[in-house]
Amino acid sequence: MDTLITDFIRYMKIERGLSENTISSYQRDLKAYQHYLIHVEQIDTFDAVKREEIRQFLYFLKDEGRADTTIARMLSSIRAFHQYQIREQVLLHDPSDLIEMPKAQKKLPKVLSMEEVEVLLDQSNGTKPTEIRNKAMLELLYATGIRVSEMMDLTLDDIHLSMGFIRCIGKGNKERIIPIGDTAIRALEKYMQQARPQLLKKNKHDFIFVNHYGKKLTRQGFWKILKQLTKEAGITKELSPHTLRHSFATHLLENGADLRAVQEMLGHVDISTTQVYTHVTKTRLKDVYSQFHPRA
Repeated sequence: MDTLITDFIRYMKIERGLSENTISSYQRDLKAYQHYLIHVEQIDTFDAVKREEIRQFLYFLKDEGRADTTIARMLSSIRAFHQYQIREQVLLHDPSDLIEMPKAQKKLPKVLSMEEVEVLLDQSNGTKPTEIRNKAMLELLYATGIRVSEMMDLTLDDIHLSMGFIRCIGKGNKERIIPIGDTAIRALEKYMQQARPQLLKKNKHDFIFVNHYGKKLTRQGFWKILKQLTKEAGITKELSPHTLRHSFATHLLENGADLRAVQEMLGHVDISTTQVYTHVTKTRLKDVYSQFHPRA
């Protein structure tokens, strides 16, 4: 069983070109699936799995209190894995076929208001190398809507400040070109000229954002920075690493941007993924109406 999972993960990484985060997610899901089959169903080969065992696994996850979105993702991982085994002629049929995906409740993304974004960006003003770096990162995220993982992977060849755009490699190794505004350009220029050389020390690599050891900054490292800055700014909303990405998309649409253009900048394959932000803007309009209309 271990060998099949290892081969599948290698296939998804090399042949499909999926991101490290997606690969890790597949690996965790399939290990949990394998553990259940062995220790609950006493099944030690995947060719012995039937549709009922997979259904029971989903019920087991539900009883554990797993979110519908998590269960749906795990079923998607199981399906992809069994389809891979059929392609490799390890299995003759897919036991996950015809199992209905749990209906996940769609949660609207958490976004900051424009005023809260301003407060957060102002909070990161400072003269220390790390403060200049933090300012550049926040300005870049809000200016482009790229994912934090994509920002961490940016290299010197990816930023073209004189021409006003960055090149980003997103999910599935797909490239997209994203314009960047003057404010973010100034913050990046300051970081590149004043702070990065100090943070880099004697290290030599092309990654744009580095930690105080001079090495590539990680997604987890940025998340810690964002939480601290949010706390210092007095923002009490529950945030995620995607908060500035969500705010970028919402604020563009609120100010009349074309949905297709926002989809392209975010790197969404399906426009329905982008359309969730139109629901956010409607919800915010209702909040404004309720707050300010005299007869609301």
